[in-house]
Order: sequence, then structure tokens, then C-alpha cells
Amino acid sequence: MSTPSTTTPMISRASRGTGVALTATVGLGAAAWALTIQRMHGMDMGVETRLGSLRSFLSVWVPMMAAMMLPGTAPAARRLARSGGRAFDIALYVGSYLAVWAVFGIAVYALYSPHGTATAGAFVVAAGAYELTPLKRRFRQMCRDRMSSGPELGLCCVGSSIGLMLMMVALGVMSVTWMAVTTGLVLAQKLLPPRVAVDVPVATAIVAIGIAVIVAPSSVPGLVRPM
Repeated sequence: MSTPSTTTPMISRASRGTGVALTATVGLGAAAWALTIQRMHGMDMGVETRLGSLRSFLSVWVPMMAAMMLPGTAPAARRLARSGGRAFDIALYVGSYLAVWAVFGIAVYALYSPHGTATAGAFVVAAGAYELTPLKRRFRQMCRDRMSSGPELGLCCVGSSIGLMLMMVALGVMSVTWMAVTTGLVLAQKLLPPRVAVDVPVATAIVAIGIAVIVAPSSVPGLVRPM
């Protein structure tokens, strides 16, 4: 039977661990938002956005991923802390998770090029369709399960969010607006259970945006630069 002298240190360690977990996820994510907005200033040119050098791109992409993705990992980091994980373990978990998204960014850089509205719209339609596939549902469920390592969680979250991320890249990779929209969708899918009544309308709305981008690009704000 636990005594006050033994339970109090355990509670204290759990509290400290929870604080570290929240700082490493929500706190760092909030700080990354401020840095990302500053770094992206003047870079958004819609579908014509250019990425510059790899070093310059990663200096924006990594904080962007921290801002978008880290808050959603707070439950997993908190579970790690409550199971006895030390501050170093939590930092390694979160850092390795973010490293997966950094590698994904390198792939984006290698494949990306400024494009037209028809290409952007096609990617958005494909992203909406992906939201309703069994593969998407599988990855989303895996993201919500207990992941044993940061890279494992990162790979599952890439699989779950790849459609939404490609939508953002296609519409405006340096757009704070599309970044915020994508963040909201990603965070909701990480923290809320799947519901057909929500997921189907969201996927349909994404497809509708893609069609609008193709047939009436001027109706989508920020997509093309004014002449």
C-alpha cells in the first residue's frame, strides 16, 4: 500500500513530466507559429510560389511542421511522461517525430515546382478523395493508438495527413491561410474520433474547392497573383 511519502514524489514526477510534455508540444508549437509567420512574410505567391534553396526552404518548413503537428502529439507525449519517461525521452520522442516531417519536406522540395491552377485543383480533388479511402482511415486510427516511438508516430501521421498536406502545398505552400486551414483539419483528425457525418462533408468540401480551383480559380482568394 502506498504511503503519503511515496505517492507524493510520484505525483510530483508525473506533474513535471506532464509539464515537459506540454512544453515540448503545445508550447513549442505556439512558438513555432510566431517564427513561421515571420519567416513566411512576403513569400506567398499562390500556385506560383518558389521555394528558393533547400536550406532556405527547410528554415521555413521545419518550424511550419512544428507549428502544425506538435500540438496534436500532446496526448502521446503526455502518455510517455505518465509512464515514467524522462525529459530526455520526451524530447527524443518529439524530436524524432518532427524529423520525419523534415524528411517529408525534403521530398516536397525535390518534387515541387511552380504550377498552374489546373494542377493545383487536381491535387486538391485527389486529396479530398483520399480522405475517404480505407488507407486513410487505417493511418488515422494508427495515429490515435499508442505509438512506441516518435518515428513510428511520424510515419503514421504522414500517411494520415499526406492528402491534406499536398493540398496545402498545391494551393500555397507559403500561405499562412492555407496553413491554418490545414492545421485545423489535421488537429481535429488527431484528437477527435472518426465520424462519417463529419468526415464525408469535409472530404466533399475539399473536392468542391479543387473543382473551383480548376474551373474558376479567381474565386479562390490568394491562389493567383493579381496582374
